Amino acid sequence: MAGQRQDERLASAIRRPESRILTGLYAILQIIALILAAPALAQEPQKGPVSNLPLPRYVSLKSDRVNVREGPSKDHPTVWIYERAGLPVEITAEFETWRKIRDSEGSEGWVLHSLLSGRRTALVAPWKKEPQLLVAADHTTPIAKLGPGVIGALRGCDGKWCRLAGKEFDGYMQQENLWGVYPGEKVE
Repeated sequence: MAGQRQDERLASAIRRPESRILTGLYAILQIIALILAAPALAQEPQKGPVSNLPLPRYVSLKSDRVNVREGPSKDHPTVWIYERAGLPVEITAEFETWRKIRDSEGSEGWVLHSLLSGRRTALVAPWKKEPQLLVAADHTTPIAKLGPGVIGALRGCDGKWCRLAGKEFDGYMQQENLWGVYPGEKVE
């Protein structure tokens, strides 16, 4: 009987390294599977829980007076007021009828969704001090110089150039000089 126990312990000791190796190989295979799946998961855009639209996304202010609140309800205090219809903002979160927005300066707050428009606009390089060149469709003929902070309606973007239009201008600007459109984004 003692010999049988010793044989069982010996057999158990022999099996343990194999099971450890198999467990280790299984763990490595799981890690490899996660690594291979990561690019596919990373490419899936996040969707808003209320609108089912991409987050983040750009929109514009619908009104000349938009209260920005500290939180997603009228019970939260107003932290500032936008007074510029058409200003592009970025929606970063959703809660019921409220949208958390961020402006070109990085300020964030909550606004009612009814005060936002899906109409795409862009700000001319608010981070630069000098005016930016607006050109014709050939991308070389100058049309105008637009100062930082000028708002224009986005008529389309091909990933490098955007057609920007306003009351007294209509032309093309390099996408990298606009806030309100993502790098490489195509807008139709």
